Amino acid sequence: MRTDSHHHLLLDWYDRHARSLPWRVSPQNRALGEVPDPYRIWLSEVMLQQTTVAAVKDYFEKFTRTWPTVTDLAEAPEEDVMKAWAGLGYYSRARNLKKCAEEVATTFGGRFPETEQDLLSLPGIGPYTAAAIATIAFDRHAAVVDGNVERVVSRLYQIETPLPDAKPEIRARMAELTPDERPGDFAQAVMDLGATICTPKRPACALCPWREKCKVQSSSLAETLPRKAPKKQKPTRYGAAFVAIDRDSGAVLLRRRPPKGLLGGMTEVPGTEWAEDFDPSDAVSCAPFPADWKRKTGEVKHTFTHFHLLLSIFRAEVDPDAVSLEDGWWSAPAEQQDEALPTVMRKALAAGL
Repeated sequence: MRTDSHHHLLLDWYDRHARSLPWRVSPQNRALGEVPDPYRIWLSEVMLQQTTVAAVKDYFEKFTRTWPTVTDLAEAPEEDVMKAWAGLGYYSRARNLKKCAEEVATTFGGRFPETEQDLLSLPGIGPYTAAAIATIAFDRHAAVVDGNVERVVSRLYQIETPLPDAKPEIRARMAELTPDERPGDFAQAVMDLGATICTPKRPACALCPWREKCKVQSSSLAETLPRKAPKKQKPTRYGAAFVAIDRDSGAVLLRRRPPKGLLGGMTEVPGTEWAEDFDPSDAVSCAPFPADWKRKTGEVKHTFTHFHLLLSIFRAEVDPDAVSLEDGWWSAPAEQQDEALPTVMRKALAAGL
């Protein structure tokens, strides 16, 4: 397929309809000689994993304003990187982001390697991200497969095997599809096709440049692809969070989570462990210090990849001088927005104030 005209049809469509994205060099500018920045490609791909373009744009622009190059990011304090990442989720990615930047700066002299093999040696870079950087930044031939690409390719070839078992076939088909000419633009074109035309519901088949080739175009089968194996039911875990407030200044007590594990290294409201058998009625015995803890009505609900969480919220107004702390700090109201609080902790804090 790399010798037929189908990739030309898609590239012609992309030249006219490419999305304008802050990390992307437009096809028009590429034709004029502008080269994509592998740092910006890498940063966007890490941020976009399981997150929408709309959610990522502001984070991306803040990161690149603060740290314009990979060397700038490598030299940044980890705490500042975690604060800038707060709200994007999957915080191990933020830690790997910092480690990867340091590796590029020290081992590769501040320049990203161009091959998939070398890219895979970097912290936090897996097969998809390595292929995306190699192809989009360096125009290397590689099969770039994200959720949009899975949808387009599974419909194009009527692949009815459920995901994730269909992934090897989809990747092989994408490798066959990808031309030696403009492979980076081609990868982004397939992504754009999935994002704007070959959408999950009601795909606009009449507008698709591949409609004549697609095996399921304009049929009811299109919306059923890609097939997905039934999801396992997520368990629910329970816990408690304790919002301690300085009765004079309104500052709240925060602390750092352990560096390893879920939300590792992020800032939190003090709380209990999260478990399926946790009993909220006994939560006060787990408070960080004795106080007049009052339980707030309602619970904070949050969903992680593998479980749902229900947090009971307890609040107490205290005199900080009377509180003995082994760790933690008091964060003033004006400072709380800039703390490295993940979304679940922002919910807990808001519920306790």
